[in-house]
Amino acid sequence: MLSRNNPLFNFVSPFLKLDISDFANLLVLLSKRIHYASPGLYEVLDHDITLDLKDTKGNSAIYHKRQKVRFLQDSIVAYLDKAWGDGDIFADYLCSPGTAVDCFREGHRYNILISLRQTKNRGEVEEFHIERRIDGGFTHPTEEFQTEIDHRTQAMSMTVTLPRSRPLRKVYLIQQNTGQSIPLGVGYITTLPDGRQQIRWATKRVRLYEAYILRWTW
Repeated sequence: MLSRNNPLFNFVSPFLKLDISDFANLLVLLSKRIHYASPGLYEVLDHDITLDLKDTKGNSAIYHKRQKVRFLQDSIVAYLDKAWGDGDIFADYLCSPGTAVDCFREGHRYNILISLRQTKNRGEVEEFHIERRIDGGFTHPTEEFQTEIDHRTQAMSMTVTLPRSRPLRKVYLIQQNTGQSIPLGVGYITTLPDGRQQIRWATKRVRLYEAYILRWTW
């Protein structure tokens, strides 16, 4: 136990008086400060992901990610993509620019290393496009589409397009770390000219390290 005469006690004691919510807010603030002190290789100007469900049983889907980034360091030659989910998530994989040169698993996620085939320097902007075909990934009555924010991000959007003959019943936006679950009403749902329904959610208030989930029942 720390003595009151120990200098470390004077540093620690204010934190001991905080309640759980105040302490949690302090940890979030500290994590943000640490992140901004080490901003990483790039920041994301726009993060846009889409999921196009091709059949009523959820056996075939096309995932697309568009990410516009500004590099924060010199001599960058690679970009790291991440993927996870059910089914065969790599039934097909395309990327532009660059070439996928390696893929390795880390926990439940896969990291895909993309060689840029050129050198990027601080201040340069690049737009990446990733497309994957997913087989057997969305076969349940309730499914979800998720993205995780691991770089400073200015704006993001998530879009899910359902097949015409299997309409939406309900949909929620879930913020995993904060525990928020928000029902999305008709303002987030569009009927396309071919009769398919499309869910779209977008924000410019993107939380670092948050996981955003669209969960729907169909």
